[in-house]
Amino acid sequence: MGDKGMTEVRRKRTRAERLTEGLTVAVASVLSFGLLVGPAVVFGTTAWHLVTDTGATAFSRLSTPVVFLVLVTLPLALARAVFRSGRRRGRERLTAAVPAVLALLGASVVPFAALCLVFVYAD
Repeated sequence: MGDKGMTEVRRKRTRAERLTEGLTVAVASVLSFGLLVGPAVVFGTTAWHLVTDTGATAFSRLSTPVVFLVLVTLPLALARAVFRSGRRRGRERLTAAVPAVLALLGASVVPFAALCLVFVYAD
């Protein structure tokens, strides 16, 4: 019998494997969103004050909120792309979510580092 007649047999994952994946997703999600909350709040209020400030130029009123929005949404877009890639390969939802959430956690460091630079070099 060749491969044509055989159906794909998937290995059943144990409860411990599913629990480990679920805990990884939960912990990494909480950490990444914790890292994103600070920059989102600070960048949002800074953008609001810049937009409503009378001395700001039209370019800075438009570009600064856009840059801040991109910094905060970039990790979410990256995680979505990784998750969809995993789902296209036929992985289960939770198995595809682990690399996506780890990518989200890694990419959340960028806006947090930008926020730290703003605090360090602010006048």
